[in-house]
Amino acid sequence: MADEEKTDSGEGAAAPKKGKLRLIIAVVGILVVLGAGAGGWFFFMRGHGEEQHAEAPPPKPPSFVDVPDMLVNLVGAPGERVQYLKLKLVLEVKEEKQVEAIKPALPRVTDLFQTYMRELRPSDLNGSAGLFRLKEELTKRVNLALAPNQVNAVLFKEVVIQ
Repeated sequence: MADEEKTDSGEGAAAPKKGKLRLIIAVVGILVVLGAGAGGWFFFMRGHGEEQHAEAPPPKPPSFVDVPDMLVNLVGAPGERVQYLKLKLVLEVKEEKQVEAIKPALPRVTDLFQTYMRELRPSDLNGSAGLFRLKEELTKRVNLALAPNQVNAVLFKEVVIQ
């Protein structure tokens, strides 16, 4: 009987410990859920509609400079018919004040373009990749000629290979 009392008192002591452990786990769980809810509110809901964001000024539209039309003959193999390249180009610049700085240098730009394009073969201009390479080369050359002014891009208005 003494053994029975010891086992009863052992079970009785374990029962309150299990109850306390469950209570602690439940309280910690509730605190974690409340903390997560507060954190979510803090990051996602706090201050919506109250803040005034400063509006950025709208970006200035680019300016454009027309380049005189160009007509050059392309290099071909002996005995082939002569092919010509006709281009209408526009230079894109960031600001209107650059337009006035570029206009006096347009004869130099035209000369650089002409000398480069006279060395082209019709195969150099095949497909969109050929025109992209031509555009990149012309942009590089115009930026060298107009330094310190910079041109954003050389744009094609018309490209005819005949």
